[in-house]
Amino acid sequence: MNLKPLADRVVILPAPAEEKTVGGIIIPDTVKEKPLQGKVMAVGHGTKDEEMVLKEGDNVLYGKYAGTEIEYEGVKYLIMRQSDVLAVLG
Repeated sequence: MNLKPLADRVVILPAPAEEKTVGGIIIPDTVKEKPLQGKVMAVGHGTKDEEMVLKEGDNVLYGKYAGTEIEYEGVKYLIMRQSDVLAVLG
């Protein structure tokens, strides 16, 4: 990946939103729950005050409204600070 975040930021590929149906009706994308987990695709170097503990390939949980959504080479990613990540999934 050619996208390299700065400082304590990470690039996350969100897990796909679950397709839900209610009584045979498919719920449109606009009202689907945002995914709260994803895969770390790239990490910054950290800062002098905060060491980067996340690494590429980590599966993580993050807050519902965390990060900024960007589109890079046709794929939607989230860029957020390491402190916005709640946990690493084992």
